[in-house]
Amino acid sequence: MMVTREDIENIALLSKLFVPEDELDGLTKSMQEIIDFADAINNAPAGGEGFDCINNLSNVFREDEVVPSYPSTEILQNAPEQAEDHFLVRNRE
Repeated sequence: MMVTREDIENIALLSKLFVPEDELDGLTKSMQEIIDFADAINNAPAGGEGFDCINNLSNVFREDEVVPSYPSTEILQNAPEQAEDHFLVRNRE
């Protein structure tokens, strides 16, 4: 797909943006580069080795562990308002 100066003018009109005349050529070139890049990504082969395995690394995250929490009464001591062991949050309407 080839981006034209008219395409940029139409996009600006639809977006309700003012684009100075002296910037149209630069924006046309930039938009074309963006579309070319997106096309290159879309045409890249999807098969092959997974990205996570390129350095032969495995999952380095720790396992989730269940740990005791603070008692709700202790946590709610700092709450300006509470109801039924929960923080009470006002509606801002």
